Formats: sequence, C-alpha cells, structure tokens
Amino acid sequence: MRKFLLLCFVAGAALTTSAQRRILERKDKSEPTVYIISVKESDTIWSNNPAAIHHQMTASNNQAVKAAVADHRGALRPSAREVEEPSVIFANRNNSFSFAIGGFVALRASYSFDDAVDNIDMVPYDIPLATSFANKQALGMDATTSRVYMRAIAHPSRLRSPVVVYFDADFRGGSQGSYTPRLRSGYVSFMGFTMGRDVTTFCDLKASPTTIDFQGPNAYNFNFATLLRYEMTFLNNYMKFGVAAEMPKVSGTYGQSFMPVPQRVPDFPAYIQVMWGKNHRSHFRASGVLRNMYLYNDARKTTTDLLGWGVQASGNIYIIDMLQLFMNGVYGQGITPYIQDLTGAGLDFTPNPADPQRIQTMPMWGWQAAAQFNIMPNLFVSGGYSMVQVERKNGAYADNEYCCGQYAFGNVFYSITPRLKVAAEYLWGKRKDMNGDSNHANRINLLVKYNF
Repeated sequence: MRKFLLLCFVAGAALTTSAQRRILERKDKSEPTVYIISVKESDTIWSNNPAAIHHQMTASNNQAVKAAVADHRGALRPSAREVEEPSVIFANRNNSFSFAIGGFVALRASYSFDDAVDNIDMVPYDIPLATSFANKQALGMDATTSRVYMRAIAHPSRLRSPVVVYFDADFRGGSQGSYTPRLRSGYVSFMGFTMGRDVTTFCDLKASPTTIDFQGPNAYNFNFATLLRYEMTFLNNYMKFGVAAEMPKVSGTYGQSFMPVPQRVPDFPAYIQVMWGKNHRSHFRASGVLRNMYLYNDARKTTTDLLGWGVQASGNIYIIDMLQLFMNGVYGQGITPYIQDLTGAGLDFTPNPADPQRIQTMPMWGWQAAAQFNIMPNLFVSGGYSMVQVERKNGAYADNEYCCGQYAFGNVFYSITPRLKVAAEYLWGKRKDMNGDSNHANRINLLVKYNF
C-alpha cells in the first residue's frame, strides 16, 4: 500500500511539473482556465539568454491559450438546449490539439395540480383524458437532464479547417427515473461535414425559447439522428445552407393488413438561412424534409412505400437588445419525428378508415411563438404558446386518436453567478382527441443549475 501511495505521489508531482497553467485576463469568473501540456524545455537554454528564452516560451504559451479559448468558443452552438462554455481546456504548446471537458448539474422540482401528466416533462400528448384520484396532483424531482461533455479540436496540417470531435451524455437512457446514461451526441466535423449522431438538421437550434421543462414547446422538433450532413456559409456569413442524409425513424399504425420492415432510404432534410444584425444574431430559416417510408402489405404479399414530406419556417429575432423573439411553424404528412408532441405516437401513417386494406400518411402541423425580455444581463423573463394538430383524412381512424395539443409557459431565470442559475416556471397543457374529448394539466417547475 505504501509503494502504491508513493507511486501516486511521484506521478502527481511529475504531471504538475510538466503542465503549466496560464490564466487570461478576464471580464468575469466564467472564463475558461487553460492548461498547457507537454511543454519541453530547450536543451540549449543555458547556452543562450535564459530570460529571453523564458519570455519567448511565455509568449508562445499565452498565444496558445488565446487560440484554444477562441477555438472552443467558436465550436459552441448558442441555444437554450446546448452546453455552455467549459471551465477547463487542455492544449499543447502550439495549440495543434486541445480538448475541453464540462457540463452541468441540474435539479428540477415540480408540482402538478388540477390534473397531472404521467411524465417528467410536460407533454400534451400524455395528458390523461379522464380525471382520477391517481392523477389529480403530483410532486416530482428530477436530475436526469444533468450533462457531461468532451470536445476535442485538432488542426491537421493537411486540412484547411479544424477537426472537431464532440460527445455529450445525460441520464435519460432507460426507464423514467432510472438515471441510465444516454449518449446524446457523438460526431466528428470538419470542412463543413458532420458525421455521427447529432440534433436533426430539420431542427433550428436557436428558434427554441429557454424553459425549465426539458421537452419545451410541443411544436418544436429537438430530436437526435444518426446522420451525414454538409453545411456552408456564404455572402460574408449572411447566408447559410445545410443538407443531410439521416437514419429514418418510422412510427405508424399498421392495422391488420400491414407490417413493419427495415427502412431502405434515409430522410433528407435541408435548410437555407439568412442572418443579420449585431454579430449576425438574428436569423430566419426555411427548412424541408423528404421521407420514403417502407412497410409490408400482408394482404398482397408485397412491400410498399409511402412518401412523407414537411416544410418549416423558423427564426430568432432581436427586436432590441432587451427583446428577443422565437418562432417556428411546421406542416407536412408523415413527419412525427420532426414534431415533438407526436414523436413515437404511431401517426406517420394509419389505415384508411374508408378502406382498412389501404394505408395513408397523416397530415399534421404545429407552431410556436415566444418572447424573452432581457431585464438585466443576469435576469430575464419569457413566455410563449405552442400548438400541434393532426388533421382528419378520410375520417378519423379511431375516436380516441390524438387530434390537438396545446402548450403554454411563463418563466423567470436568474444567474447568481456566471455558472449558477436558478429559475421558476409555470406550465399549462391541453390534449384533445378526434371525438372531442379533452383535458388539461398544470405544473410549476423550479430549477437549480450549475455549469462546470
């Protein structure tokens, strides 16, 4: 045991000696701390001017520190659903390689009343249609949205752009409340290409308001996909274009005559975006997606396919510095993976009510709008409304089939320090079925969140 402790002490001393810490001048306490690693002294340091060589090394290290911070700040995707700046960055002496680790711990407490949703998030689709003793009120506490991430950035000499490798995980991988780790994103990107698992290209990350509720507005589309994507900016960064091939996720109602089969064609989302204003922070985006969904016709003993498609308009607009608007509107047929309230609902397609031997895609649409008032640099309030609807097509397949969901919120966020936030929120949701039955739910959320 003594030998093991001695070995740990020697290893720690060696690492401390070989790593030099550099801290930039900073405006607030959230500035990342950068560690320069693998710094080697020159063999000829004593045959030259020691002071000059020390000054040169210090200048080189400081330059690497600034470059590493700029790299990782440039790799951030500012939005309500993405991670913030890391606390610690490690870089080599010339910043040809660096990596950052970070994340946050988030504790949400909730109290549901006047009917409760059997879900840790406010999902209108899951609102019960009948009030009972079991769903009148509910207390909840949840830390599954806590997250850890790692980002590595390399500057290969043969490429004109950096290579970014990113992984992040939360604790929503198993059943509700199990705290099973889940890989959210895992991708490599360079020269405009992204390969791996990331947020779907159909999602406009900056169009979502900040909510304590993890699900957020039910017409939004924050979902993950395994993808190959290409993006580029042009016209002096005032325009941006993206297109991708993504692994499809089909959720349909097959009935008696149809059966699921493995999919054969990826989804193809694409977008065009225009940006303006200070630091190009305002934008408007037009998106579209094409799907080719395969299923087996058991009556005819053959495989058939259905065309799904969707269009979306979205944006994030600063009216003034204190007022920020968020919005998106989506319409399509057979696009449940791209509307949060309908994901996994079995409504990409249903049997035709007029002829159960035939299958049909379901028309659906949704929209959300929200405003954020930035009262102080560390204090803002926001509120918004969202709605999703599935249209009848040749009548309704079932009377208790989902027809419409509504979602409204109001909240206040306060940053005690640059890394410690507290917030309070009120949520209201409503579900309505094809037969006209409906019910609503209410919830109050509290949040404590610390970024590291």
